Amino acid sequence: MDGVIVINKPAEFTSFDVVAVMRGVAKTKKVGHTGTLDPMATGVLPLLFGSATKAQSLLPDSTKEYEAEFKLGLTTDTLDVWGTVQSEKPVNVTQQDIQNILPEFTGDILQLPPMYSAVQQDGKRLYELARQGIVVQREKRQVNISLLQLLEYNENTHTGKLRIACSKGTYIRTLIDDIGVRLNCGGIMTSLCRTKACGYTLNDAVTLEQAKQLGNEGALDSVLKDTSLLFNVYRQVKVSLPQAKRFCNGGQLDLSRLRISNLQDAEVLRVCTYEGRFIGLGKVEQEKSWLAIYKLFNFIHDGK
Repeated sequence: MDGVIVINKPAEFTSFDVVAVMRGVAKTKKVGHTGTLDPMATGVLPLLFGSATKAQSLLPDSTKEYEAEFKLGLTTDTLDVWGTVQSEKPVNVTQQDIQNILPEFTGDILQLPPMYSAVQQDGKRLYELARQGIVVQREKRQVNISLLQLLEYNENTHTGKLRIACSKGTYIRTLIDDIGVRLNCGGIMTSLCRTKACGYTLNDAVTLEQAKQLGNEGALDSVLKDTSLLFNVYRQVKVSLPQAKRFCNGGQLDLSRLRISNLQDAEVLRVCTYEGRFIGLGKVEQEKSWLAIYKLFNFIHDGK
């Protein structure tokens, strides 16, 4: 089985927990994921099966989307509801107050990685140091917030919900903490759901229970998605079976014989047969006028 199955991750499962469950369901060890989702978070977790696991180190950067609930008026050591309360303050914040400051947190911004995170420093994960009560200096990182929308806010309970579209490496907990600081009252994340990752949405996802049922029925392939969809940001070039066989055997393809125009040097292309079978990724080498192998996912043998 080769391809992608999108799981709607339940809370209290690590990403590896989900991988472990699906290894049992699919009866294969060759399962990976496209990026860690916090244990308490829910939502889109694309899993890679078979030859699709080769994609892990090649995935193009893509926007991720979340819906996050928050509460104003307190801070915790983990920046979320599951941590130890560090401070509490009275809140006098209206919905309009929040709307007014959100533009300050859109576009390219700098974020300080939270101590309770998997970021490595001097060979150790920050959360390992945090659990020992150690706080270290961290460098801020640039991230991009392309959408930041207030969906709900209750002025009596000081709770609300945000919709966020952001770049890889963005910490939603940190974003909410920074918003709380800007509002002079503090704020924590109380729930997080990833609604989009690698181009997949919740509409593409199945629950673990649904996946188990499909596995029992021998119908897991019904929710298996083609690996090529992970690389939709790249243009597609279709090749004949002889060209596909040559490519799979390590040969380069003459650019002048490919039905695609306006190629750029070092451009990555999705290579598929005219029948729609995804072979792999190729990289344009203009100086040599050929398309070289970047990564193979499926092999064509004897023209088939």
